[in-house]
Amino acid sequence: MKLAADTRLTEVVAVTEDSATGKPTGPVAGSLFLAAGTEGTVERAVAHRHESHGVREYARLKSLLDTFGQDMPTQSRKQLEEQVGGLEPEWIAFQQERPRVTVRVRFDNGFILDDTDGDLFTSA
Repeated sequence: MKLAADTRLTEVVAVTEDSATGKPTGPVAGSLFLAAGTEGTVERAVAHRHESHGVREYARLKSLLDTFGQDMPTQSRKQLEEQVGGLEPEWIAFQQERPRVTVRVRFDNGFILDDTDGDLFTSA
């Protein structure tokens, strides 16, 4: 993987103390710049998808219909088909949705970015 764009990482690391008084003298901040094109290896990728109640219900009812529909009484099957049909638009929208992906990348220079949006990277 390569970084798709220059990336700046900033973090407040600690609060320093005056050794004589023990009082805070201010935060210590770190800043790291990684250039676009910096290469690394993906150690982990996780797809995050939000399944609504309607999506889960569609999958459950559709499975029930596909498995037992032919053996169900006509009225029960018809009612189940209507329920599945009512949830189908939500199911179709879910199927067309692109999942959000986070990655853990170990760069060739030794730095690691963890739980980072996969859109920040391109294929090497």
